[in-house]
Amino acid sequence: MTIKNKLRAGFSFLFLLALVCCGLSIYFLTRLSVDARDILKDNYKSVQYTKNIGASIDASAGLLNSRQTELIEENLVKQEHNVTEHGEQQLTDSLRVKFDALKALNGDEAKAVQLHTDIKRLLYGIMQLNMNAIEHKYATAKKTADDATLLVAFVGSFLFLVAFSFTVNFPGYIANPIKELTERIKEVSKRNYHQQLNFKSNDEFGELGQAFNTMTKKLDEYENSNLASILFEKKRIETIINSMHDAILGLDEKSFIIFANEVACTLIGMPEESLTGRYAPDISIENDLLRNLLVNDQIKMKIYADNRESYYTKEVLSVTSKDKVIGSVIILKNITEFQQLDDAKTNFIATISHELKTPISSIKMSLKLLEDSRIGEVNAEQKQLLENIDEDARRLLQITGELLDMAQVETGKLQLNFGSTHPKNIVDYAVKALKTTADQKQVSINVHCDENLPDVQADLDKTTWVLINLLSNAIKYSHEKSVVDLIVKIYKADEIEFSVQDHGRGIDQKYLSRIFERYFKIPGATAEQTGTGLGLAIAKDFIEAQAGKIGVESEIGEGSRFYFTLKRIGN
Repeated sequence: MTIKNKLRAGFSFLFLLALVCCGLSIYFLTRLSVDARDILKDNYKSVQYTKNIGASIDASAGLLNSRQTELIEENLVKQEHNVTEHGEQQLTDSLRVKFDALKALNGDEAKAVQLHTDIKRLLYGIMQLNMNAIEHKYATAKKTADDATLLVAFVGSFLFLVAFSFTVNFPGYIANPIKELTERIKEVSKRNYHQQLNFKSNDEFGELGQAFNTMTKKLDEYENSNLASILFEKKRIETIINSMHDAILGLDEKSFIIFANEVACTLIGMPEESLTGRYAPDISIENDLLRNLLVNDQIKMKIYADNRESYYTKEVLSVTSKDKVIGSVIILKNITEFQQLDDAKTNFIATISHELKTPISSIKMSLKLLEDSRIGEVNAEQKQLLENIDEDARRLLQITGELLDMAQVETGKLQLNFGSTHPKNIVDYAVKALKTTADQKQVSINVHCDENLPDVQADLDKTTWVLINLLSNAIKYSHEKSVVDLIVKIYKADEIEFSVQDHGRGIDQKYLSRIFERYFKIPGATAEQTGTGLGLAIAKDFIEAQAGKIGVESEIGEGSRFYFTLKRIGN
């Protein structure tokens, strides 16, 4: 039977019991009403009739007057039509006879008195008979009421017990299977598929239990069928990770260590079983390397490993699932060999740059002497050649200077001579150094530098070199007879901003993020505009070494704006 039919049967049974209880109550109430009505209608009226007749008899001294006769006749007729009890009819007939005899007397007082006595005796008999009947019917009605009370109480109690049992047991009949199903589903969600529901009923719960049991069996089969392949893939991945030369450390979303390959364990100095499953910040309290991996954002790291200093780059990969971060992987790549090559390259460049500066300076000195008329006159062609040689020597000297500065930055040997200076000193020196170059291209440099600006804390030579580099680039990329704006202003409460704005063709947005990279050159630039690709990179290093910031803003057709900031002195 289905749950719906069981509910219908249960409620129908309760409804039937309620109908039975109501029916019995109505039946016994009707019987009580009938018994009471019989008492009032039959016996009580007979008593009343006899009482009225007796009162009329007592009121007459002997013979009856017309009024008494009429009253007795009226009640006697009613009594004759209200005979209900056994023997009452004979008494009523005798009463009629005596009454007729009393009416027929013609002044015989003695006989009238005798008839009065007989009539009273008959009236008493009729009254006593009806009184006895009233008592009997009262006892019958009382018994009916007691039986009704007992039966209705029994039926009502039975109905209450059934309803109470239904109220107590029925919610459990519905809720218990649902509660058990909920607990089994929670276990299944924990990948515990050995769950079975033992619903013995043949209703919807039984069907639900069978369907659930079938589902868990299928899930268990599917889990077991894939477990071997999953374990194999897990083992293969672990083998691949352990065979890599990079250190790999896996963390979950709560920073618990999931795995660490052999290289990572060697660098951290702890075996895998001591790392896996532990909270990484707890281990980092006593492990400097792990603390640096978790806290520091530096990409390049120097680690003492294999009895030597080694260089590594850190890369943190976030593991996501449905746009939710579920963990991270830290990869340390060993770049020691590349660092050694880079150091060798840097040292080589520094050595070559330093060695080239002396002969180039000698060439420039010799060119100066050749241009002196005291050495001898040169013709126009020779003068042009000397100018070309001087320009090439200047370019070579600039390139070697930039290479030497870059070598100092890369080797960490950059030395800064901080001092207090007014921004106008930096601006005047840079503008004076490029005045000839600007005049040759007919480019005007508009300077906006308030003399009331506060001093800045900076390395005067290197900051001037940066501003010269920015102005030189602005002149290169400006059209002839154009304007370059050099603006110095208060940027923040504690910073001064230097900006150089040209009105050339501008820089494409896709190149702005790489403009300060080493050796990067903007595609499409002319030979006169391009250099070594080191100037802006060196400028960035110089400014950041002074705790400043450097940046660029540009749009095609609108020109470019390069700017940098320095810390001010005072308020």
